[in-house]
Amino acid sequence: MADTYTLISSVTVGAGGASSIDFTSIPATYTDLKLVGSIRTNTAQTDNSMDINFNSSATSFSARFLYGSGSAAASSTGSTIILQADGGAATSNTFSNFEIYIPNYAGSTNKSYSNDAVTENNATAAIAGLLAGLWSNTAAITSVSVKASTGTFVQYSTAYLYGIKNS
Repeated sequence: MADTYTLISSVTVGAGGASSIDFTSIPATYTDLKLVGSIRTNTAQTDNSMDINFNSSATSFSARFLYGSGSAAASSTGSTIILQADGGAATSNTFSNFEIYIPNYAGSTNKSYSNDAVTENNATAAIAGLLAGLWSNTAAITSVSVKASTGTFVQYSTAYLYGIKNS
């Protein structure tokens, strides 16, 4: 059970937007990492796929995504895709929310991660999803980057990275 949560870093996207949200120089002093955020992109779609990279790597990822769209449920497999985010065609001024949990991020084994995310559109096109993923790399995670598949994150998109100590 988690004993302590410590904010490592936070990012708030400014007026110009951002192509990615990056956390670097992550210390190896915690047991697990938790990344939470509220994001929106400027794409012309209702929703937009997001990707995750560890240590600037976009390779050796595998994932299973289970989701519901308001009218149907489905699953898919992918590589670095972690969630859907609200796009510019979604209800104005709404942001999707996500939480990514990365246990044993500094260990010497492959890194698993999980994600819980939801978009908001005040319509049947909203998406709620769960993801289980694996980064097949034994390196300690020292940086995490979340990127929009297309477009950029809009102003006021936020993300917070927490270190968790289990004891």
